[in-house]
Amino acid sequence: MSFGEPLTTLLVVLLSVLLLVRFFKNNQRQKGRLPPGPPALPIVGNLFQLDFKAPHKSLIKLSEQYGPVFTFWFGSCPAVVVCGAEVMREALIDHGYDFSGRYLIPAIKKVSDGYGINFSSGERWKQLRRFTLSTLRNFGMGKKSAEERIQEEAQFLVTSFMDKKGEPFNPDFLLRCATSNIICSITVGKRFGYKDKQFLWLMELVAEITVSLTGPWIQDKDELNSEFFQENLLVSTESLFLAGTETSSTTLCWALQILAKYPEVQEKIHNEIDDVIGSHRRPAIEDRVKMPYTDAVIHEVQRYINITPMSLPHMATSDVNFRGYLIPKGMLVMPVLSSVLKDNSLWESPESFNANHFLDENGCFKKSENFVAFSAGICIHLFILLTFLSAHLQEDTTLS
Repeated sequence: MSFGEPLTTLLVVLLSVLLLVRFFKNNQRQKGRLPPGPPALPIVGNLFQLDFKAPHKSLIKLSEQYGPVFTFWFGSCPAVVVCGAEVMREALIDHGYDFSGRYLIPAIKKVSDGYGINFSSGERWKQLRRFTLSTLRNFGMGKKSAEERIQEEAQFLVTSFMDKKGEPFNPDFLLRCATSNIICSITVGKRFGYKDKQFLWLMELVAEITVSLTGPWIQDKDELNSEFFQENLLVSTESLFLAGTETSSTTLCWALQILAKYPEVQEKIHNEIDDVIGSHRRPAIEDRVKMPYTDAVIHEVQRYINITPMSLPHMATSDVNFRGYLIPKGMLVMPVLSSVLKDNSLWESPESFNANHFLDENGCFKKSENFVAFSAGICIHLFILLTFLSAHLQEDTTLS
């Protein structure tokens, strides 16, 4: 045996001991500060207790043992996991500012590097949010002009569906084109044909999340108090397309599948369309209050499909006293939205599709404070598109 082999073994042992000492020191230092959680192993933490195909289910199961607020180690990184409606409201509303930071896990950092409205924190986030909302309002968001753009795109979408002449097809691409086109129409004042090469290129970028964040810029880059430089604006624009395209189109795709599975739901929606809209005009936002069942179906689709079971990672912006624990500044905080949307104590049949979750005993639409889907505001967008599709597809056949 050569001299190098025992030396290598000794180095490995020493390194292992150092890692163990460091882990237990860090773990000990956190005791009395963070909420309790499952025992963690050095280096790997609690990863062996995580189902990577459905991590939210693993965390919800652990919350049954350790409570609605507990510590979970993602490798050597501790996180405070938040489950349940009451605790979620306390963390994200009562302590909204304290947990408003955005924790940049490697995958998010690679995409955004901390730029843009979705991935920034503090003063940067405030400036970008204020700018984004005011700009979207100036472009017509929430006004009649935006409604007309949605109606126009819905007509193009229905025409594309009809062009299939009853042949089976996957609607996902067309739905993504439609939702993205609405954003294009609002932000750049133009819609694109579904076969337009420039538009297809844009759709590929959205799908692969490969928008470039580099390049020269002028003016505000050197202004220390400004956040309006290229990287921030590019990632903010990217966020609008990603949030508005992928989530909306995926929700619509699921909605069509649910309507195909439950023809009785189709029939009730069609009855409301006939009673309120008829067959000679486009659906409008003002119709929504007169169509409680359709509105309830849209909300229930979002609850049932649970498209974002875990919120984007949050971060404590300062040391926070929360439920008797001290959450240190910079700590990763993971709200598990699925723990609310699938809670047996909050919903009559959480694992089943049931539009009655959003209807009262008189058949009127009923709001729920436990509805924490990715965006409640997107319901207007979905209402016009889904109603338009249902009304026109009814002329030929039911969805199947």
